[in-house]
Amino acid sequence: MNLKDLHIDTTWTLFLDRDGVINKKLDNDYVKHTTEFEFIDGTLSALRMLSPLFQTIVVVTNQQCIGKQIIFPEDLELIHQNMMYEITYLKGRIDKIYYSPYLAAENHPTRKPAIGMALQAKKDFPNIDFNKSIIVGDSMSDMEFGRNAGMKTVYLSAEPKEDPLIDFNFKSLIYFAHTLTTKH
Repeated sequence: MNLKDLHIDTTWTLFLDRDGVINKKLDNDYVKHTTEFEFIDGTLSALRMLSPLFQTIVVVTNQQCIGKQIIFPEDLELIHQNMMYEITYLKGRIDKIYYSPYLAAENHPTRKPAIGMALQAKKDFPNIDFNKSIIVGDSMSDMEFGRNAGMKTVYLSAEPKEDPLIDFNFKSLIYFAHTLTTKH
C-alpha cells in the first residue's frame, strides 16, 4: 500500500504518540520537567505542515510516570502547556492531548494498546472516523492501538520494520509530513 492511495483529505484525523514522535525519549527515564522536554528535530515544522491537512490532530500518550508517582498530573499538565505553546507559536496545531497515567500492569482501558484514549477523542470530536484516521508512533503498542481501533499505522524509526501491524515506515514525523504534503 502506498500512502498516496489513502486519499487523505481534511476529514481525516491524526493521532500522535508523544515520546519518540514529538519529543526525544529519555533513556530509561521519563520527562519530568519542562527543561527535560526537547522537540525532535523537524517536529515543529512537521506539525505546521500537517495542521491544514487534518480535521483533528490529537496526542495519545501513556504516562505511567504518574502511576509510579515520579511526577504529579500538574507536572505533566505544565509540560503539555509548554509543548502546546511552542507548537501553536510556530503555527502548528494539536487539538487535544489525552494521556493514560496508569501502570502497564493495570491493563487500564485507556492505556495503549487498548483504545480508551481513541474513544475519549471520538466522544470529544464526534466527526472522528477511525477508518479515516492515522496513528503515528514509535512502539508496537502504538501500532497495536491503531490496528485495534481500525486506523492506518505509521511507525517511526531509523530502521524500517516489517510487521503486519505496520502500514507505513518513516524515519521521523518530518519525513511523514513531507511525503503527505508533496502528494497534495
